[in-house]
Amino acid sequence: MYFICPTAGHCTSGMKLAVSVVSASGTVYAVNYVVGDSSGWTQGVNYATWAQGKTFNVGDTLLFTYGSTHAVDEVSESDYNNCVVGNALSTHNDGNTTITLSKAGSMYFICPTAGHCTGGMKLAVSVVSASGTPSPSSPTPPPPHRHTPSGSTTPPSTTPSPTKYYYICQLSFLNSD
Repeated sequence: MYFICPTAGHCTSGMKLAVSVVSASGTVYAVNYVVGDSSGWTQGVNYATWAQGKTFNVGDTLLFTYGSTHAVDEVSESDYNNCVVGNALSTHNDGNTTITLSKAGSMYFICPTAGHCTGGMKLAVSVVSASGTPSPSSPTPPPPHRHTPSGSTTPPSTTPSPTKYYYICQLSFLNSD
């Protein structure tokens, strides 16, 4: 891209700029996980088994799909372990909840309906940063620019979808000398 000053005589006296943007990291993939796969967020699913073997990265999403008798509460580790309801960090009950994994560390989810959590309707995920190591005490900042396609009618899946990150901006000043 090239920029010039529109004032008469300024461009010819050197007031112009060339900008090049290059991709430093190439394509980065985010994964959209449907919690419980085709079963969704419901009773009778072993969510520990579902999560086993999956690597949850910062930027990935969890899609909880569920009926009107369920909800999704994000809770503390203690509330997760003891199935305590009423202390949720966040509550969702729209039947189609997307949670973006925005920081490294552990995240805990339960269904707050009486008896559901104690019956196994709970999910713990360990989210890793780009370096591949959990870091619960320090959130990962968002990338400088993230481009995701809009208007997609494809349902969420565990298939990676490309996302470009651009990190380097090279500025060159052009001189008329």
